[in-house]
Amino acid sequence: MSKAVKLADIAAVVGVSTVTVSKALSDQKGVSEELREKIKRLAEEMGYQPPAATKKLASKQYNIGVLVQEIYLDKYASYYWQLYQELTKKAMGRGCFTVLELVAREDVLTVKTPMLVQEKRVDAIVVLGTMEKEYLQNLEEEAEVPVVYMDYYDYEREIDTVIPNSFYGCYMLTNYLYDMGHREIAYVGTVCATNSITDRYLGYLKSILEHHLQQKEEWVIDDRDIKTGKIDPEGKLLLPKQMPSAFVCNCDLTASYLIKKLQREGYRVPEDVSVVGYDNYLYPGSCDIGITTYEVDISEMARRTLHKVLKKITNETYTSGVFIVDGHLVRKESVIPKELPEPPA
Repeated sequence: MSKAVKLADIAAVVGVSTVTVSKALSDQKGVSEELREKIKRLAEEMGYQPPAATKKLASKQYNIGVLVQEIYLDKYASYYWQLYQELTKKAMGRGCFTVLELVAREDVLTVKTPMLVQEKRVDAIVVLGTMEKEYLQNLEEEAEVPVVYMDYYDYEREIDTVIPNSFYGCYMLTNYLYDMGHREIAYVGTVCATNSITDRYLGYLKSILEHHLQQKEEWVIDDRDIKTGKIDPEGKLLLPKQMPSAFVCNCDLTASYLIKKLQREGYRVPEDVSVVGYDNYLYPGSCDIGITTYEVDISEMARRTLHKVLKKITNETYTSGVFIVDGHLVRKESVIPKELPEPPA
């Protein structure tokens, strides 16, 4: 069972007494509005539950349905499988259970209502990853239970979702390559296939623009079919005629496919070409060198998602909308410094 957040924990972070925290959370006098809002915001972020709410949650074991497309859980243990496992662990720590349903791509395209909804087996639903808008709108209309998303957002609808900082992550990865001496940098990922791939491309592009580097159309390389969403390393990963010195890949799996293709074409990684990925998650044996990457905080994403789910189930106040979780750069073997040419005398 995960350790409950106490008033003293909040007080220690803010630097005030537990009495002040108690007054702020119960809207008593003696606390400034600015401090009150700060304490309330922190309490929500830390997952604080008032004793009455804690008892209410403990009195019932909620079943949380999890929907994910089959294409995201193929023959390789995927990033989404790791997200699901972490969400399950967090749910069990709160006395709840998860029920996974894999959704066929055809069911998404034909807007078929998932079995979890048809059988009314769950108290809330978490959707992992991108699905068609029509499918998700139908899901929300039919579900009759709260719906929360992970790694997906939609500017046209107000939804509750938790996403990784894809834009900033790829911005940092591209900056890192620049700092390592690389000036010809390509991006690998089918732009507009998913929100995250597009956001990562935009983060890459921001770095390219800021450093006044060359932008070549052939240096933006597809890695998957935009209709099916499946990575297609043979049909899509086409190496450009003018090779860059480094590649930014939208995920580690794509990076592993690219490295294998480069090696088959006679390029050495990282001696000839450097490669970075995203996620810091790859099936063991998928690549013979460690891939420099941006690690997503899976645990925090799961915690934030569960927090939203339980608040919505119990009709308690919470911060709605999009919550962005930061990660960090992980340096491995796939990048080495590139010597820059000597400036003209």
